[in-house]
Amino acid sequence: MATAVAIRPDILTKSGHYFDFINPAGSWFDITDIAHGLSNVCRFGGQSKEFYSVAQHSVAASYLVPDCDRFAALMHDAAEAFIGDIPKPLKELLPDYKVIEKRVESAVFERFNRRNPLPPSVKHADLIMLATEQRDLMPPHDDEWALVRGISPLKTTIKPVSPAEAYRLFMARFEELAAVTA
Repeated sequence: MATAVAIRPDILTKSGHYFDFINPAGSWFDITDIAHGLSNVCRFGGQSKEFYSVAQHSVAASYLVPDCDRFAALMHDAAEAFIGDIPKPLKELLPDYKVIEKRVESAVFERFNRRNPLPPSVKHADLIMLATEQRDLMPPHDDEWALVRGISPLKTTIKPVSPAEAYRLFMARFEELAAVTA
C-alpha cells in the first residue's frame, strides 16, 4: 500500500531554486525566472486561437503607458511566472487563490521596487491589450466583454511569437527599462 506523500508548498524554478507560495518574499528568484515563466504561460487559460504568452502581452503593455510607468507595465503580471494566468472568471470563484496571488505579487513587486497598487495607466493599458487580444486572438463570439466596454483596441494586429522570442523580447525590454530607472 502506498503512503500518502505531502505536497510541498513550492515549485522548482528554471534557475534551480524553490519558490515558496507560503513565503514568496523569502524565495530566491530573479528576472530570468520571471521571463522564462511568463514566456511559457499562455494567456486566456490557453484558449486563444494560437499560443500567446503573458511575456509578449507585458512587453506590448509597456509601450502604452507614460515613460514613468513603463517598468511597472512590463512587470504588472510578473507574479504569473509562478502562479500561472488564471482566467478572471475562475479567479473570482477562488478567494483562497486571490490571497496567494496577492502574496506572490507583493513579493515580486518588492523585489523589483515596484509600488502596489499599479498606476492607473497600467490598468488602462491592460484593458487596451485585452480588447486587442479579444479581437485578434480569440475565436469569434457574439457577446461583448464587460471589462472592455468602451475601450478601443490597438490599430495594429497582434502577431504571437514563440516562447523563445517572447523571452528574448521581455529580457531586452527589461534591460532597457532597468537602465532607465537605475
